[in-house]
Amino acid sequence: MEKIKKIDIHVHSRKIRSIIRQTNHKTYALPHELRKIYDDWGIEKGVLLTRISPEMHFHVQTNEQAMELAADYPDLFWWFMDLHPKMGMNSVETDFSYFINFYKQYGVKGVGELTANMEIDHPMTMNLFKHCEKCQMPTTIHISEQIGGMYGLVDELELPGLHKVLETFPNLKILGHSACFWSHIGKNVNESNWNGYVSGEVNPGILVEMFSQYPNLLGDLSAGSGNNAIMRDEEFGLWFLEQFQDRLYFGTDLSSADLYFEFPFWLDRKLEEGKIKESVYKKICRENALKLLGEM
Repeated sequence: MEKIKKIDIHVHSRKIRSIIRQTNHKTYALPHELRKIYDDWGIEKGVLLTRISPEMHFHVQTNEQAMELAADYPDLFWWFMDLHPKMGMNSVETDFSYFINFYKQYGVKGVGELTANMEIDHPMTMNLFKHCEKCQMPTTIHISEQIGGMYGLVDELELPGLHKVLETFPNLKILGHSACFWSHIGKNVNESNWNGYVSGEVNPGILVEMFSQYPNLLGDLSAGSGNNAIMRDEEFGLWFLEQFQDRLYFGTDLSSADLYFEFPFWLDRKLEEGKIKESVYKKICRENALKLLGEM
């Protein structure tokens, strides 16, 4: 069985050295630093997720800057644009389709990562989702547990807001991401641990039900949150990868150059050990992303 070059569905970078946020004292990886990591990890290219919401970080990256970075490094990046639900006129009537269609002519592939710290089912957020669906733009969301002291679209335990969004916009492809999202893969999730990396054997939880119920729900497997959801219980993780093989996407969520994630090497080992089918491996590592991005 042959390993293939992976596509990273979730990465962050900057053209110049810039601060991520004060709490971790890290700076964004520059493109040449990211290229070295990608070569070492067996990754061909990534989806650059733009960050315009100040809740998430210190250095705001505009859509124009992300567009420019992708144009300067076409062998390294595709790009998603970012939007905040209050952009435009701070209104539930904002025509986000106007903005999305403008950037489509410059090669944008999706919307995200949405990190605005407001309710996931707030009328203005729902308006944003409506236009993402209308414009057929896959959308990456970061789910959070609270407003204030945090970033990300706010939901509650068991994700009732996400349920509402998925039901309201059945043709919107939503890439779920964050600890608050992936912690729901097991039943042992509660108010005290759902914004963290839950450990131990997985008894399938609400997220498994949601993947079964909503064909428009996709899984961004990046960061410690996505990695942990799959690797914490190998038997379950391998089952989950096969069960939802057409809607799961390898990712890293690399931002600084000193981050490390085991997941790409874990996937390669499971292939070599014969524990994951080659067809499933190819879909999750590469083919699903290429299809989503219209590159296959």
